[in-house]
Amino acid sequence: MHSIEARGLVKTYPAPGSKSRVRALDGLDLQVPRGTIFALVGPNGAGKTTTVKILTTLAAPDDGTAVIEGIDVLASPARVRSVIGVVAQRSGADPTATGRENLVLQGHLYGQDTTSARKRADELLEHFRLTDAAGRFVRTYSGGMQRRLDVALGLMHRPAVLFLDEPTTGLDPESRTAMWQEITRLAADDQVTVLLTTHYLDEADRLADRLAIVDHGRVVAEGEPGQLKAELGAPSLDEVYLHYAGRQYSDAQRLTEVFK
Repeated sequence: MHSIEARGLVKTYPAPGSKSRVRALDGLDLQVPRGTIFALVGPNGAGKTTTVKILTTLAAPDDGTAVIEGIDVLASPARVRSVIGVVAQRSGADPTATGRENLVLQGHLYGQDTTSARKRADELLEHFRLTDAAGRFVRTYSGGMQRRLDVALGLMHRPAVLFLDEPTTGLDPESRTAMWQEITRLAADDQVTVLLTTHYLDEADRLADRLAIVDHGRVVAEGEPGQLKAELGAPSLDEVYLHYAGRQYSDAQRLTEVFK
């Protein structure tokens, strides 16, 4: 069974200073098997963020359907929100509260009583190696600690699907590696389906069971990283990306321009 299914998603926005509309999604299809890590990659403006907004009930498509864990996103958005966790690029934690207070509050928002919320918070604090910092204000956390707390917040209600928007941007190599390990464990041990967006192709290559390259509002390539490289005889995912979504860029520009 697929945790995430999207068919023919279309989304347009008004063009600034014009009566015309910009087509952010142009019939996008997506299927994410349960318990896998799935990466969305593509240049800025390709439609990745719009796709995630629709799947997480933050935007409605002009056309098409989306289903999360068998629940129609448009027909039952509240039910969808009960089975997903979302970790945005910008931290949602309150910097003036402690790590434990943030987690307990998140639990309360999902209907957990205080005893249950504290128990779950302590489990996650230990799991994400934040127990020693649980009583500290979040504003004193390092970047890596804040990011681990963000993921813990997204997991407080034990979601079946976790959306991660560029989870390792700005992290040092050690924190980035630790986050990779945790994301891998979530899918392997807890059977959480993870959909992540990333601008790091090495991250997609390392983490993703499958990935989709999105360009101009469509999926232009999809498959296992190794499969996509083998099909093109490409030594790296960079070359696969450039073949499908970077063809308008010169070799000199390459990924520096694509991802600026």
